[in-house]
Amino acid sequence: MLSERRLEVLRAIVQDYVGTEEPVGSKALTERHKLGVSPATVRNDMAVLEEEGYIAQPHTSAGRIPTDKGYRLFVDRLAGVKPLSTPERRAIHNFLDGAVDLDDVVGRTVRLLAQLTRQVAVVQYPSLTRSSIRHVELLSLAPARLMLVLITDTGRVEQRVIDCPAPFGETSLADLRARLNGRVGGRRFADVPQLVQDLPESFEEPEDRATVTTVLATLLETLVEEHEERLMIGGTANLTRFGHDFPLTIRPVLEALEEQVVLLKLLGEVKESGMTVRIGHENAYEGLNSTSVVSVGYGSGGEAVAKLGVVGPTRMDYPGTMGAVRAVARYVGQILAES
Repeated sequence: MLSERRLEVLRAIVQDYVGTEEPVGSKALTERHKLGVSPATVRNDMAVLEEEGYIAQPHTSAGRIPTDKGYRLFVDRLAGVKPLSTPERRAIHNFLDGAVDLDDVVGRTVRLLAQLTRQVAVVQYPSLTRSSIRHVELLSLAPARLMLVLITDTGRVEQRVIDCPAPFGETSLADLRARLNGRVGGRRFADVPQLVQDLPESFEEPEDRATVTTVLATLLETLVEEHEERLMIGGTANLTRFGHDFPLTIRPVLEALEEQVVLLKLLGEVKESGMTVRIGHENAYEGLNSTSVVSVGYGSGGEAVAKLGVVGPTRMDYPGTMGAVRAVARYVGQILAES
């Protein structure tokens, strides 16, 4: 276990290196921070931190820089989440409030996160499998042809055209629409099959029962289809500001960011909805060993339906980035709940 003083020295090294981009020496530390000890004592503390693997000496400099292990300790024990200022919170609210649909919400969220953190922003679309039904709309296209429109609680919309076994009148259509929404409105996808299994029998005419069965089959197929997990990414150009933070070249990072499967793994499982920070070599994908990923779940009603986060160099303002990611996730959740 490191002493409190050595933890303070590590905190000062991380803060200075993130702020100045320069390796940090003991003299500069004692001048910039009220550590209450001499430069010689700080040098001794830095030697212990280096021996323990929390800081390292780049070959070109006499100063020290944090290692992945040093950043990890900083995030776990030393860094609080920096709250956003009132103007920043107002700006987030105003920017996201103007969104007109789910695509617009996701697009605005990506742009906002990239601007706030000056990193690469990644936002996952809400997963259908974790959603509830807000409304099922049924529209008549022809006497024996209907359109089913499924609207989820996250604003996702799915449409299907249904060819019915017999003509289906407007009165029957209105009746089915009302009965269907009465049973499945606000319910989780997983509960729907049981809720509608006896619905066809409640219609008197055999032709109507056949059509209701066809409509329900289409609805259930829509609910269980394996939808490709979708992502939106923005702010990739921000990485060019950090060229010297990537030891060899930025290319492996850019290549990794083009791989949707890699990004989904980076964000992590939706059920792990709390704040996650993966630093350097904690990222399984080799091309991202020089980056950190800060992610969190978002959703309405206290349950996460997807993840969002940022990717940037390990020399990152962790408290500020974590604060921005958390605040944006909360606002997106509120918008989904209200929409």
